[in-house]
Amino acid sequence: MNLVVNGDAESGPGGTAQPVGTVTGWKIAQGAPALIAYALGQGYPTVSDPGPARRGSRFFAGGDAPRTALTQDIALPATGPTGHPAVDAGRVRYAVTAWLGGYASQDDGARLSVEFRDGRGTPVALSVLGPVTAAERKGRTGLLERTAGSLVPPGARSARLLLVLTRTGGGTSNDGYADGITLTLNEAPA
Repeated sequence: MNLVVNGDAESGPGGTAQPVGTVTGWKIAQGAPALIAYALGQGYPTVSDPGPARRGSRFFAGGDAPRTALTQDIALPATGPTGHPAVDAGRVRYAVTAWLGGYASQDDGARLSVEFRDGRGTPVALSVLGPVTAAERKGRTGLLERTAGSLVPPGARSARLLLVLTRTGGGTSNDGYADGITLTLNEAPA
């Protein structure tokens, strides 16, 4: 089960390249993101560009700020096969996935980090995806899948997602793009 709320940019206001003031499930920490429809065109990724095979209708973009950052805090389950006792015994694995990308030959990009925290909020582990460079995209507009996974560190009680969309060159649009953000927990094989 995906623990991320609105990791696909489908909920809340958006659909155009105009920045939005709120993003369902996320806190805007910096900048002003846009939730752009794949149908918009105008040089933004479309359904025919590289991206998730089962994509929805929208994706995250950096809006018009040089750096846009969104956070989401996720409480890890207390009970069940991936609950606190299993985490503390080293029997729970996590998998984090995100589709990250940018525009044509520009190196505007997106980075997703997952920081696991203990019950006091102290960081105990960090996993980072991206950014995807223009060279990795072969100079094409689109998004590429990035994944990571490992054991959830013993003592972890929450995870903080940080999505950072960055404009590196000129222009007015922050063409860091993201979609399909997931965080799942599974029992580790014995």
